[in-house]
Amino acid sequence: MEAAPCAVSRPPSSAAVRKRSKRSSSFTKVRVTASASACSQQSNSVTLLDYGAGNVRSLRNAIRHLGFHITDVHKPEDILTADRLVFPGVGAFGAAMQVLNQTGLGEALRMYIDKDKPFLGICLGLQLLFDSSEENGPVKGLGVIPGTVGRFDSTQGLIVPHIGWNALQPVKDSGILHGIEGHHVYFVHSYRALPSEDNKDWISSLCYYGESFVSSVSRGNVNAVQFHPEKSGAVGLSILQNFLRQSSSSSLKTLVPGKASKLAKRVIACLDVRANDKGDLVVTKGDQYDVRETTGDNEVRNLGKPVELAGQYYKDGADEVSFLNITGFRDFPLGDLPMLQVLRCASENVFVPLTVGGGIRDFTDANGRYYSSLEVASEYFRSGADKVSIGSDAVFAAEEYLLTGVKSGKTSIEQISRVYGNQAVVVSIDPRRVFIKSPDEVKFKSVKLMKPGPNGEEYAWYQCTVKGGREGRPIGAYELAKAVEHLGAGEILLNCIDCDGQGEGYDIELIKLVSDAVTIPVIASSGAGAVEHFSEVFQQTNASAALAAGIFHRNEVPIQSVKEHLLDTGVEVRMLPMEKTQSNQPEKAPRGAAAVV
Repeated sequence: MEAAPCAVSRPPSSAAVRKRSKRSSSFTKVRVTASASACSQQSNSVTLLDYGAGNVRSLRNAIRHLGFHITDVHKPEDILTADRLVFPGVGAFGAAMQVLNQTGLGEALRMYIDKDKPFLGICLGLQLLFDSSEENGPVKGLGVIPGTVGRFDSTQGLIVPHIGWNALQPVKDSGILHGIEGHHVYFVHSYRALPSEDNKDWISSLCYYGESFVSSVSRGNVNAVQFHPEKSGAVGLSILQNFLRQSSSSSLKTLVPGKASKLAKRVIACLDVRANDKGDLVVTKGDQYDVRETTGDNEVRNLGKPVELAGQYYKDGADEVSFLNITGFRDFPLGDLPMLQVLRCASENVFVPLTVGGGIRDFTDANGRYYSSLEVASEYFRSGADKVSIGSDAVFAAEEYLLTGVKSGKTSIEQISRVYGNQAVVVSIDPRRVFIKSPDEVKFKSVKLMKPGPNGEEYAWYQCTVKGGREGRPIGAYELAKAVEHLGAGEILLNCIDCDGQGEGYDIELIKLVSDAVTIPVIASSGAGAVEHFSEVFQQTNASAALAAGIFHRNEVPIQSVKEHLLDTGVEVRMLPMEKTQSNQPEKAPRGAAAVV
């Protein structure tokens, strides 16, 4: 069932924004939203426990996409009378338990599960079933499953958060996981539950990331998954459909078996979005950050409409879609309704992670009303974003932190990661090379170049910039990356102004410098022009993902071609799955399509 066309909504009032943001940041109320529509058939109704903690829009869209109506939980009794309940836990363990305990929802959840009624917990919705968590704790959980949720151990170099598409290892039959063996699903978390003798009867699948952890549980009608099915593409939709229709085994989806074995490298499509001279939002692409044509009327380069391109990249197999708003709405970002609407519309049919960046910082509007970066980010999350990308504001925060050595708790990174988790915060670094003859010339970390500079320089350091690359700052990319990791960033988007739009490959020296310095994922960006550039960056650096824009927009290098090349060079990637035909025989797949999914 296709999602209904997305219509432009009316702008929220300042009071409404303030009210929603306050609720989101404090986690003290159950979110009460209007039901999707009157449910004519009880079997088509899904009860959703959404307490306003983050992006649940994508899950709502996925459920509706599958032909089901949504009824929201307003009070504990709504849980007890539900026919099937979905609990998409978002945010921190302690904050979530506080909501559940204060509202009586926690006890209602226990009673519902004790009755063995259809239940699906997602991400934190799985973790909360355990006895306790070490996250800002210990904090007591619902106590349904024995065990303690702990953080991944990054002391031996493991990249944390665990972000990306990883493989499941089923350990018992589970209806909702029917037919997904060998396929990748999308994870984004820093804490995990470990298997034990006490909880082994619950475990339906494991996942390996430095160690084997619990990726799903199942007992009777009670199911929960650590990954995000609503962000796992066609595989995730099949899991959701299997849960929603689990009373009928004949309706279970079956996919052609894949060969996924471990965490895949991600290929990300980036859409630079800005208003053109007519005021329309378009996808553009710069040449060293210049987005205007060099001929004719010097108009903003127009490579398509953002929602349509995002939908196409999802169909083409992009592992994530990133929107970078470069319009420069500097007076009031919450008033930037077109970009918010782009997110809302894209999330209706794009079931992979969405990141948005641009203007996420503290603001004071023309009336003197102050809006925190948390309020700004919250509006993006509610509009469909899974992660927000912070640029210039992160540079200023890092400079202050390096100067004082103190975390103020007030920076955008700290505010947002404290409420939504560090996996929701991406820091975008925009450096340019500064050639030097000796590392002793600067106090910043430098690299020895594989190719000398214009005057024979053997070294370079990478000066960070702000304001779209227009202003250099006294801080290096290495120092910035280390600082923002300490402040709570969960991922780094590493650009390079010198390589942007050149098509000559990623800056390997820069990416290696930064990816070796931090224990959070690094996304390589700027310079891709051929499929070989992707394998080069994955084979020579610790980058977790590679991002490209212009070559995808102009269809110079299709996403499928990139992934087929990576498979040929031994790099594991997620491939689009194939469904089995009615004759139960796999359809003929294009080259490489079912190799690793």
